[in-house]
Amino acid sequence: MGLYLKLAFGNVRRSARDYSVYFATLGFAACLLYSFVASSDYLDRLDLSPDQMSVVASSGDILQAFSIFTVLVFLFLVRYANRFLLRRRSREFALYKLVGMDRGAVSCVLVMETACVGVLALALGVLLGVALSPAFGAIIAFVFDVPWHPMVVFSSQSAVWTSGCFAAVFALNAFDGARNIGRRPLIELIAAERAPEVASTGGRLARGVQVAAAAVLLAVVWGACVFQPVYFIAFIIPMGFAACFATALVARIVVAGWAARARRRTERYWRGLRAFTVRQVESRVASSSMALACVCVLIAVSVCMMVAGFAFSVGMRTPELVSQGLAASMAPIGFIGIFYGSVFLLSAVAVLSLQQLSGAADARHAYASLAKLGCERADMALSVRKQVLLYFAAPFAGAMVHDVFGLFLVAFLAFALGTSGFFAITGGVLLFTAALLAVYGVLTSLAVERLCLADA
Repeated sequence: MGLYLKLAFGNVRRSARDYSVYFATLGFAACLLYSFVASSDYLDRLDLSPDQMSVVASSGDILQAFSIFTVLVFLFLVRYANRFLLRRRSREFALYKLVGMDRGAVSCVLVMETACVGVLALALGVLLGVALSPAFGAIIAFVFDVPWHPMVVFSSQSAVWTSGCFAAVFALNAFDGARNIGRRPLIELIAAERAPEVASTGGRLARGVQVAAAAVLLAVVWGACVFQPVYFIAFIIPMGFAACFATALVARIVVAGWAARARRRTERYWRGLRAFTVRQVESRVASSSMALACVCVLIAVSVCMMVAGFAFSVGMRTPELVSQGLAASMAPIGFIGIFYGSVFLLSAVAVLSLQQLSGAADARHAYASLAKLGCERADMALSVRKQVLLYFAAPFAGAMVHDVFGLFLVAFLAFALGTSGFFAITGGVLLFTAALLAVYGVLTSLAVERLCLADA
């Protein structure tokens, strides 16, 4: 057991350098979860009036209930990240079996690694949450429009809640990963890193059916959002699934058309590594269109929620709404919108980064072959940057199309309640979203370039 534990620690230490985006995202996720649950403790330390205390007390159960949905988002994020890591390290697990480790021993090492990652991410997140508690307290005080003074707050109840959530999430993923590795044949583990993910796009008739299905689904979702907002809110979950499915169909159709047009321009198509880049993008989108669609919808939802959160808090600071008590009563909804918008946005950019890192593992051998053929490193680096740029820009562009209709609904509710500064709030949220995607895109591009060109 001591040998397995030493091996697990060594693997975690080695992986931390290559997958820093993954570890940083998990740590920040733990920080957000802890800080969200600890928001009531921050408010207890502020100078609140009796009316404000009643509002906070009434919103406590709502905040606790919504934290469960945050855990579900984190579960999706961690499961996606673990799938990437298992695929990236499948050859390593095959070598463990070749040297004589049985299925139970390999599963034990994987469970230990998962536990180490979970404990480190949890400790980092809680410590970061405590260190940033003055800043989170300032944000909460700003949203609830109450006086604020700097203070460091540690919430033992929130730390226990966050620890329990992380333990459950990582235990589930450790069990799933161990079962996945244990039941796969040795030859499949050895070839998993090199095996490309492919998906059939179908013939002309199938593409026509996909176009029709996407048009119908988008018409239903967007039409309900604009003309039947009550039904849209009541059926928000099936509407979200419909939007994801339709977006995935649109992504496959658009990329297929883009690749076909690129091939028709033969003189430009065969210039530099454009043909290689087009083929890489085409094959990746064909196999990961649903994941890209989920990211696109997550970004769209996060923008709408953050705009709604600021509109229902900051935008309701007019004297009339404050005197009516409407601003104070809407503050919990504003806080939920801001927090969940940031969580969804973080999850979206993290999935985008992990997709690119996973693609780097697949494309590494292709770039090594290009180097052997005499391709310049600068040309290969440019190809990597173009692909990463496209993968970050395309979901953002698609999200903006969804938000044309989503923000129409938010604007209707905001103006009905008499909020002010809606367009300024919308512009600020969009600017923040674009900036976050740009920062993650640059960091991911550097990591992907390092992985892809390691053997070049």
